[in-house]
Amino acid sequence: MDTRTTLPKDMLLLDVGGTFIKCSDGRSVPVDSDGTQEEITASFRQAVWGGEQEYSRLRVAIPGPFRYAAGQFLMKHKYAGVYGEYFADLVGLPRENCRFVHDVNCMLLGAMTPGSGNTALAALGTGLGFAMYVDGQLLENELGSPAVSIFNRPFGDGILEDYVSKRGIVGRYGDPSLTVKEIARRADTGDAKAQQVFGETGSILGTVIRPLLQEHGVQTLLLGGQISRSSHLFAPALKACLPPEISVGPISDFDNATFNGLLALK
Repeated sequence: MDTRTTLPKDMLLLDVGGTFIKCSDGRSVPVDSDGTQEEITASFRQAVWGGEQEYSRLRVAIPGPFRYAAGQFLMKHKYAGVYGEYFADLVGLPRENCRFVHDVNCMLLGAMTPGSGNTALAALGTGLGFAMYVDGQLLENELGSPAVSIFNRPFGDGILEDYVSKRGIVGRYGDPSLTVKEIARRADTGDAKAQQVFGETGSILGTVIRPLLQEHGVQTLLLGGQISRSSHLFAPALKACLPPEISVGPISDFDNATFNGLLALK
């Protein structure tokens, strides 16, 4: 879906990550989430004002903790340089012209299909995100983040994210010089150890979240994040740990799911 053909001309969508800001007009602006307030602000302003079009309204997908109703940064693990600041103030727009949503909630909204019922999304990448849409609404906490987190659920010698994420896959494979993409390529070409690691990833995730999905009557589990581009390597093991009535599969549009979610906001 080309969001440029469906957006009002004065509205810009932003997908804010830790190293890049993706813009709905096709630009990608580098940002250092560990930078100073001045450096971070310069990247935000470049994203808003650096295109050919002038925008007066923003919809922004951004990770938390963040006060989504107000647009206020509350992160300390990244974007600490702008802790307590308001996004709209940093870029010079009226606060009432800016709308914010948690990035994983947004991806879920953009990936859902009509009639899919109660749906959850597990986003596997550098970290492990999770969101649920139950009985016609997103499950959110008081700040607007997903109401239920799974990344910090106890597992093994640590937490679930230690095992189901980039560091979990690379760590179990045993070669820190490799990317998850390369390990997936090796699995696809018959590397038994790589196949085992991905299978373990699916089994671990399924074992931990099965009670949670059953508790909330989830009918569909979607898989997002960069690692889920290789979901064929771990989804069968994941599904084997879940009740047969829960469907499991990757989101259909990795490139645009978050923008589609921003468009879906009422």
